Amino acid sequence: VQLQASGGGLVQDGGSLRLSCAASGSTFSINAMGWYRQAPGKERELVARITSGGSTNYADSVKGRFTISRDNAKNTVYLQMNSLKPEDTAVYYCRWYITAMPEYDYWGQGTLVTVSS
Repeated sequence: VQLQASGGGLVQDGGSLRLSCAASGSTFSINAMGWYRQAPGKERELVARITSGGSTNYADSVKGRFTISRDNAKNTVYLQMNSLKPEDTAVYYCRWYITAMPEYDYWGQGTLVTVSS
């Protein structure tokens, strides 16, 4: 599985961005997809994830501001980010995985989101 993330960039405090991550290769419909982020000097953390059935989970820090969605026909996951804050600045990574099957766990290359104050 190959993942191609896009949509990062520079935005002002309070602005919005939409990230996309397209999966290609031998994909399945039972996988989950997620967005993680890593800020300088910090560990990678979960931002949001979505199961094949559409169930979602969000980090407390982004609840009410970010929305994750997926288009199974396109094998693509999206992250709509609104009301962005400088502390959202990080490299955002998408992940494609099947729970409890570590051999099916793939990461995208990352896309940089910078929020200026």
